[in-house]
Amino acid sequence: MDVQITDLRAGDEPKIQQVAKLIVEGFKEHWPGAWPDRNSALQEVQESLGADRISRIAVGDSNQVLGWIGGIRQYDGNVWELHPLVVKTEFRRQGIGRSLVADLAAEVKNRGGIVLWVGTDDEDNQTTLSGINLYPNVWEHVAQIKNLRGHPYEFYQKMGFAIVGVMPDANGIGKPDIYMAKRL
Repeated sequence: MDVQITDLRAGDEPKIQQVAKLIVEGFKEHWPGAWPDRNSALQEVQESLGADRISRIAVGDSNQVLGWIGGIRQYDGNVWELHPLVVKTEFRRQGIGRSLVADLAAEVKNRGGIVLWVGTDDEDNQTTLSGINLYPNVWEHVAQIKNLRGHPYEFYQKMGFAIVGVMPDANGIGKPDIYMAKRL
């Protein structure tokens, strides 16, 4: 299958609608509160088209959106947040996510960015950091992290990201956000 990565453009309503549907579906299992409905997803997509943002899509042969990635400029452009990344369920584990991350990194670097970071929540016990009290020895827990049920932190590690922090209880008691970053 031929996959093209391109900008998501403000005037391309059919693709915007596809992306909105994709993020509702793609996040509902492990992060159901992220974008629970089409309206919240459309708002996220519209925000991704703003200034100091990058919004890129992976499009398949039939002009179908297979994945989406966004970037948010921070720290005067030195650092960019990867937010969000989603690949259509039936096209996962085929390199589309890796291609989107590599493409975003190149776009960020072209804009003078030197660091790309991502927050990857664990709201449903996918890692050993979830469901426990991480205090007071947060870094001891981080050093011994294990992936219990397919949490994406290992995907990001394979892409060169390292865990640079954890916000315990970010999403409620025992539901941390894992911060990862890499230098470009």
